[in-house]
Amino acid sequence: MPIPFVVLTSASGSGKTTIAQKIEIEHPEITVFRFDTIGVPSAEIMATYGTGHQPGGAWLRAMTLEWFGRIAKVLASGRPVLFEGQMRIAFVVEALHAHGIEHARIICVECDDSTRTNRLTYDRLQPELANESMMGWSRYLHQEAIDAGYEIFDTTGISPAESTAHILEALRAADTC
Repeated sequence: MPIPFVVLTSASGSGKTTIAQKIEIEHPEITVFRFDTIGVPSAEIMATYGTGHQPGGAWLRAMTLEWFGRIAKVLASGRPVLFEGQMRIAFVVEALHAHGIEHARIICVECDDSTRTNRLTYDRLQPELANESMMGWSRYLHQEAIDAGYEIFDTTGISPAESTAHILEALRAADTC
C-alpha cells in the first residue's frame, strides 16, 4: 500500500500554506514540508543556476528536485507527507521520477484574483505581492494543472477549516490506493 503523499502547488495567496500549517499543528503524524522554508535567494544566486526551465527558472527546478530527495527519505520511513510550494507541475513530475516516488496526489490550490488580493493585502500584509505578475503566475500554474490532468481545488469562499478538511481527505484517500 502506498504511503500517503500530497503535493499542493499554487501562487501566493491561494491558501496552501495556511492549510499546511494547520495540518502540521493538528496532525503530528503527517510530515509537512513547506518549500519557502529554504528562503528565496538573491537574483545573483538564482542566476548561478542558469536561465533555462522558464517559467519558474532553473533555481526553482533545482530546489524542487532537492526537496523531493528529502521527501523520498521520509516516505521510505513510512510516514505520510504533505508538501506545499509554488512549484511548476512539470518540476514536480520530474522530481517524482528522479527520486522513484510512484504515488503522489498533486493538487493545484486556487482562488479567484479578488480573494488572492484580499488575502495577500489584509491577511498576510504583503500587498506588494497582489500584482499582475502573481495573478499571471496563478493562471500559468492553473493551466499547467489542467493540461497535465491534475486536480484543481478552489478555496474561494470557503474557510481554512473546510480547505484543510479537503486536503486531509486527500491524504486519507491516498492511504487507500
